[in-house]
Amino acid sequence: MPEFVSIAQVGDIPEGEGRSYPVNGKVIGLFFVDGEYHAINDFCPHMGASLASGHVEDGAVMCPWHAWRFCVKDGSWLDNPKSDLKTDCYPVKVEGDEILVSVPKKEE
Repeated sequence: MPEFVSIAQVGDIPEGEGRSYPVNGKVIGLFFVDGEYHAINDFCPHMGASLASGHVEDGAVMCPWHAWRFCVKDGSWLDNPKSDLKTDCYPVKVEGDEILVSVPKKEE
């Protein structure tokens, strides 16, 4: 079972924005939306842009390269509801001032 690791401090991410963090061989996009933290794979599955640098609105992050939108809560692709395309999402918890995520280690 993956362990939770601390990646940021409460207050590091302004409301409605995201930041990228390396965790266990992956890069995670951590978002602060509506007072909650959410973690998804930072790389857009289309062409690999950093989602954490995209515009966040209404619980969605827009890829800065081609404007594909992903839900920060579950990683689903919002532009085509019939598609099964998703980006990975990860559990997040806050303990004191620490923001922790649980990300499985990258297989070698």
